[in-house]
Amino acid sequence: MKTILRTENLVKSYKIGKMEVPALRGITLDIKQGEFVAVMGPSGCGKSTLLHILGGLLSPTSGKILIDDEDLSKVSDSRRTDIRRRKIGFVFQRFNLFPTLTAEGNLKLAERIHSGNGGSDGVNRREVLRLLKLEDKMHHKPLELSGGEQQRVALARAVINSPAIILADEPTGNLDTENSQIVLEMFRELNEKYRQTIIMITHNPEAAAVCSRIIRMRDGRIDE
Repeated sequence: MKTILRTENLVKSYKIGKMEVPALRGITLDIKQGEFVAVMGPSGCGKSTLLHILGGLLSPTSGKILIDDEDLSKVSDSRRTDIRRRKIGFVFQRFNLFPTLTAEGNLKLAERIHSGNGGSDGVNRREVLRLLKLEDKMHHKPLELSGGEQQRVALARAVINSPAIILADEPTGNLDTENSQIVLEMFRELNEKYRQTIIMITHNPEAAAVCSRIIRMRDGRIDE
């Protein structure tokens, strides 16, 4: 199976005054196309830092990160932005929807921004809406939706163009049980039916249980 994402001895340190505080201490991992991976570990172990580096939102202090064999540390800022826009979908705890647009407007905007993204063939808008139970919410603006519904719209926006990789940071962290189950079921179907590659940070063992592999981190290193 093809390796879609690889890191080699990834190190990230932050400067606080005259001190350097390590966040990642040499992370090496391979993610195969179609894997559904959970990243777990105690708070402060470097999970979110790792996810932001994998998505090209942060640069490592040293080491390599390759997406489709392209080294992000060796490309220009504009190329890194292009890779992020075309190949990666982000799902965060905060919804970041445009408040003046309806749910449909938010999805259409994402489709225009990411058109021609070169992602894998996969789920279309109608299928996304069915999976997330959003068919009757398309003409509602974010403030007219519950928090769980807003998160489901944000998730639909992230996956609408079939990005090569979905990076999810605690996607069920602010959701109730019902909405958590809807989101996890969609992730599971995207992975099983469409072979979508998903990397998900979670503290929730029930969320991690739907994944095909669990990576455990501690003190900036892979523990297991």
